[in-house]
Amino acid sequence: MRLPGSLQGKLALGLGLGLTILWLATALVTATLLRGEMDEVFDSALEETAQRILPLAVLDILNRDEEGVSQRIASLRQHEEYFTYIVRDDQGRILLRSHDADTAVFPPFETVGFSQSATHRLYFDAALRGTITIAIAEPLTHRAEVARESLMALALPLFVVIPLSLIGLFLILRRSLGPVRDFSGALSSRGARDLSPVGDDNLPDEFLPMADAVNQLLDRLRRTLEAERSFTANAAHELRTPVAAALAQTQRLMAETPDANVGQRAGEIETSLKRLNRLSEKLMQLARAEGGRLRRDTVSDLRPVLRLALSDFERTAGADRIVAEMPDSPVLSDIDPDAFAIMVRNLVENALRHGTGEAPVVVRLTREGLFGVLNDGPALASETLRRLTARFERGQNTSADGSGLGLSIVQAIADGAQARFSLHSPATGRPDGFEAQFQVPLAEAAD
Repeated sequence: MRLPGSLQGKLALGLGLGLTILWLATALVTATLLRGEMDEVFDSALEETAQRILPLAVLDILNRDEEGVSQRIASLRQHEEYFTYIVRDDQGRILLRSHDADTAVFPPFETVGFSQSATHRLYFDAALRGTITIAIAEPLTHRAEVARESLMALALPLFVVIPLSLIGLFLILRRSLGPVRDFSGALSSRGARDLSPVGDDNLPDEFLPMADAVNQLLDRLRRTLEAERSFTANAAHELRTPVAAALAQTQRLMAETPDANVGQRAGEIETSLKRLNRLSEKLMQLARAEGGRLRRDTVSDLRPVLRLALSDFERTAGADRIVAEMPDSPVLSDIDPDAFAIMVRNLVENALRHGTGEAPVVVRLTREGLFGVLNDGPALASETLRRLTARFERGQNTSADGSGLGLSIVQAIADGAQARFSLHSPATGRPDGFEAQFQVPLAEAAD
């Protein structure tokens, strides 16, 4: 049996079992005490019956004409007789007995008081200096039946009380731990980048220190990440001006110098500066993806944003290098258009850079908001696919130039926008190729 893992389940199980055991133990103790009291009552009834019958029996016996004659008391009506008795003389002769008395049940008189056989509880008494004795017997089965009925009378309410108590206990625990469940749900349902404080309203006093500690930890993480993003964005921004100036000076040097060796070295410097310029731009995009508000309160059609983003590549790479497929009806989403454009540029740039052959890159946007970019190339191993969204991670079999940040930027946008981003190789429905899919969060059109 697997024990519950939740606090509510453990409390309900522990308190429920404890309450059930307590009720049963109380019922058992009560039944034991009741059995003792019943025995005293029945013994008192035996003694009282003997002391009432014996004087009457003595008068009846003394008024008889003949001595030693046995007489059976007639029954007025049919009934179940729990007490039976016999009256004997000092010679052991039965002088009087009840109508249902079995003489084999009664042992010889020894002394006044109680005795017990295997089947009956007996009481003996005597009169006229022991010349006339009486023995009253009660079946032990009668006492056992009465005790059993009393125990059932105690147990039957428990079959109602215990389930009602358990239900009440469960409802009380559920209501009392409701704020704790709300606090836990608020933590588990928020996105990975939501580091705002969690409300601790109505939390029990025992959980307030834990809530304060969690909120303090979230605050420290938020300030740390904000400092990291601020440093990344500022560093990238500050690099752009000196890099652009150095690039301009290098290009001017290449144009003015007649020395071929100097021109070659200047060209290498130009390539490095361009790579550094692209890296600073990617770092700024990464800071934007990780720190910006990627969902808006209003919705917009993503098709114009997609066309604008693709137009830049069509001018640089050629119109025949990209095949765009999008629906005729609007694709409405509350994702930030700038973030969507950054995502499109990184995925298309990645496909153009790492695709092989002259086959065009296929860009699709469906009515359901599924955006996909597909390019040719050999199939990648599953371990490689899992690593591609890490920062500065590049495929092992590629010789193309790149920063290794494009897919990690798209993953950051997906995390911040609560979207789904996945990589597939081979591409869907093909034996080879590479496909990136981004499920855009859709919104209903406003009336």
